[in-house]
Amino acid sequence: MLEDKNHTRTSISELGEFGLIDHLTKQFRVEQKSTVMGVGDDAAVLSGNSKKLKVVTTDLLVEGVHFDLGYMPLKHLGYKAVIVNLSDVYAMNAEATQITTSIAVSNRFPVEALEALYEGIHLACQLYKVDLVGGDTTSSTSGLIISVTAIGEVSEDRVAYRNGAKNNDLLVVTGDLAGAYMGLQILEREKQVFQVNPNAQPDLEAYTYLIERQLKPEARKDMVTLLRELEVKPTSMIDISDGLSSEIMHLCKASKVGCNLYEDKIPLDPQVINACEEFNLDSTTIALSGGEDYELLFTISGDDYSKIKGNPNLTVIGHMTAPSEGIHLITRGNTKIPIKARGWNSFSEK
Repeated sequence: MLEDKNHTRTSISELGEFGLIDHLTKQFRVEQKSTVMGVGDDAAVLSGNSKKLKVVTTDLLVEGVHFDLGYMPLKHLGYKAVIVNLSDVYAMNAEATQITTSIAVSNRFPVEALEALYEGIHLACQLYKVDLVGGDTTSSTSGLIISVTAIGEVSEDRVAYRNGAKNNDLLVVTGDLAGAYMGLQILEREKQVFQVNPNAQPDLEAYTYLIERQLKPEARKDMVTLLRELEVKPTSMIDISDGLSSEIMHLCKASKVGCNLYEDKIPLDPQVINACEEFNLDSTTIALSGGEDYELLFTISGDDYSKIKGNPNLTVIGHMTAPSEGIHLITRGNTKIPIKARGWNSFSEK
């Protein structure tokens, strides 16, 4: 039996999610030649055949931490559980091919509830053309837990890591940001209204896009195809699951560069702007820290700018700098503010 000789207690919240991963895995060394990239990126990368690399990623969703069944339909939850993993595969500039799904479930869930969950998983597999090839089920004393592992492949000359950004590279984002977070705020507000008055009927028509971004996000498989067609290879890439500020800092740390992000370039949907005004929230702050948008954030060489210029799916929001210049937000008033990681942290005590 292993015993801990050190009685010092360090709170997990002190390290945060990524600090904890770094701390727990720092002693691991790659032993297999087939392991091209281990812990530290959106997905692991394994060597395959015919110059193809395999990518593998996994995510865990826990009831009460990552989702609330008070407003998250089980079919939507199954769909989302797959999407968040496929997004990590696409963040490697790879194509997703298979998934495995494991669940731990308490006896408060009937078979029909699990059928609804797997309907969502099945729909995601159909739409994204991936195969469910395995998994596991077990009992739980604390609600529903879902673990999905996604597998994909990419050619050696197309794989994109977090660590390839260079000084003067352009910072590009797909789609728009902050919608998922504002959708969550609306759902939480309506939940509180329901708890006070169960007969209240919410009018959510004005928030359709935001709620869909939260309950039924999509992964950007289309961007992997688009970039290949445009003959653009990202120098670095990550998906936006924890907030723009956190993801920029991950790229900068891995690539050993700084960054200037321009506030007036951050793409926001009009529903996001309206909802932020309604909740008295700053839209830039929400874009920086909201998370769960599952858009792709990547860098490209300045030489490739002409290939993406004017594309409605892509927005240049900044550029990378020398590491000594740090990581900054350039405000609309041309003020330079240091960026701090304020994205989602599941281990936060607040």
